[in-house]
Amino acid sequence: MPTDQEADNKATFRRFHDAMNTRDAEIIAKTIDELVVPDVQFHTPVPMDVGGPQALKQVWAVLLRAFPDIHVAVEEVVAEGDKVVFRNTVTGTHLGEYRGLPSTGKTVTYNEIFIVRFAGGRIVEIRGVVDVLTQLRQLGAIPGEF
Repeated sequence: MPTDQEADNKATFRRFHDAMNTRDAEIIAKTIDELVVPDVQFHTPVPMDVGGPQALKQVWAVLLRAFPDIHVAVEEVVAEGDKVVFRNTVTGTHLGEYRGLPSTGKTVTYNEIFIVRFAGGRIVEIRGVVDVLTQLRQLGAIPGEF
């Protein structure tokens, strides 16, 4: 049976996820400021010179420019103690520059898995794996078959 902490963490995760799917940069930034601690430990390889909440905001700014119709579908959520693990399928149409690649008009579908740790109702640590290889292959930036 889930604990109150696990239920609260899942609810916080849902708020975070729902904000991302608005595709509204202002709502996303505001939600990051509300739900993510300033010194969050961010263990996801991102090509940014910043860390913490600012890195998350920059990731979303890049994604929204490149894939304005981006959608993150949560496939699984598991909560245990102070952590929530979620597996997503991300879809979007490449309509803006991304990783040096000009718009291709191609649709991408790729997976990601994140482990998020909470303390005091806020996100204090994020670990993630994003299938960028699949994403870049679908955009034609890397040769390969699907």
